[in-house]
Amino acid sequence: MSTLRPFPTHGRSWLARPLNWLGPTPLSRRKALWGLALIAPNTLGLFFFFGIPVLMAFSTSLQEWNAIRPARFIGLDNFERLIQDDNFAQALTNTLKLIGLVVPLEVGLALGVAVLLNLPLRGRNLLRTAYFLPVVTSTVAASVVWTSIFQPRYGILSQLLKPFGLADINWLVDPGLVLIPVGVVAIWQRLGFDMVIFLAGLQAIPHELYEAALIDGAGRWGRFRHVTLPMLSPTTFLVVVLAIINGFQIFDQVYVMTLRTVPGGVSGSATTLAYYLYRRAFTHSEFGYASAVALVLFALILLVTVFQLAIQRYWVYYEAESEK
Repeated sequence: MSTLRPFPTHGRSWLARPLNWLGPTPLSRRKALWGLALIAPNTLGLFFFFGIPVLMAFSTSLQEWNAIRPARFIGLDNFERLIQDDNFAQALTNTLKLIGLVVPLEVGLALGVAVLLNLPLRGRNLLRTAYFLPVVTSTVAASVVWTSIFQPRYGILSQLLKPFGLADINWLVDPGLVLIPVGVVAIWQRLGFDMVIFLAGLQAIPHELYEAALIDGAGRWGRFRHVTLPMLSPTTFLVVVLAIINGFQIFDQVYVMTLRTVPGGVSGSATTLAYYLYRRAFTHSEFGYASAVALVLFALILLVTVFQLAIQRYWVYYEAESEK
């Protein structure tokens, strides 16, 4: 039996040694170099457009700076102020409420629509396109249209609710209701994106599993519960993670839909973390404090994502793992 031998360098060790980590043979090194060359543009772009801004935000968060006067180093004062800021606490509470409202409805509706449009219906491609259109629609334009829909007395929704005596509800002014229209627009615009991901997951489920379940006597609900949901759990996990991340970043809807009344809603009832960050930076010119808010928002998204990755093993089913 032949034994593996190190690649001979023949006097070229000064050139070969730095490349040993790429592979033991010239062919493997050439492939590794091609791979590095292909990913280099994206890697450099990620570093310049994400890594450097994050480092600059961290540096700015330790300073007091209004973009006019020279920056002054203040250490962790911005973070101490943030902990004691009631407005920040309210923005965080509003964001969590919005996530609790948006994510379950968004994921549930997207799954239902995907299951429906995965059936052999006539014109389903047209329906898929119609459901996906809001994804490519301008958020600002959509928010303006939805603002007119939620207008009291003269809005379309008010006209529909008028027979029930609910025509004068101030959806965009009432502090207890203002998050509902914001959440509706967020769900409406993300539904098509999640639907496409669910459709891809549904079409990847082997048809033999449904046939086996049918032979065992499982009905439609049984096949959906015992075949579709377990096999779709990796896709559901991805959709939930993306929906929560998007929920933390909701901004456009709040900015447009509350601008004509009170920015951020009455008493800040619609102010989200992203909108609060914007107001501190571009209205109050507190760029150091806004950078601290941005870092906290980044940390929250990271922690929630890591937590979801940690608990996925308890409910996410991977077929490859079950076959081992």
